[in-house]
Amino acid sequence: MKDVEITRNLSFPREMIWQALTDSAQLGAWLMPNDFRPEIGHRFTFRTKPAPGFDGIVHCEVLELVPPERLVISWKGGPLDTRVAFELAETSTGTRLTLRHTGFAGLSNVIPRIALGFGWKDLLARKLPRHLSMQKPP
Repeated sequence: MKDVEITRNLSFPREMIWQALTDSAQLGAWLMPNDFRPEIGHRFTFRTKPAPGFDGIVHCEVLELVPPERLVISWKGGPLDTRVAFELAETSTGTRLTLRHTGFAGLSNVIPRIALGFGWKDLLARKLPRHLSMQKPP
């Protein structure tokens, strides 16, 4: 099954984007309310509106943490048992952010994969940059 992969070049320092990914309050401002902590093995949840077959809770665990370059979390909710990886690379104009949401197996995950693909595109193209533009650079 196809994975979701999105790359965006953002005109913000890598450390600033890393903070938006690993600070619970910032993550909640552009993604979803959560109880995230940047610690390998930490189990946490994202909370959003329920939908048919989904109670609105995404159960996650921090699987990899390489500041300020890579964050990998498990992503389990409804029929999904997947992983999300964020990779940050410095560029001459800011940061290249690559998101990979992997593990969409079976026909039951086709619609969630498509929906999450659109959701991640919107988050990375609009909501994250808008959030970052309101933050002070480090």
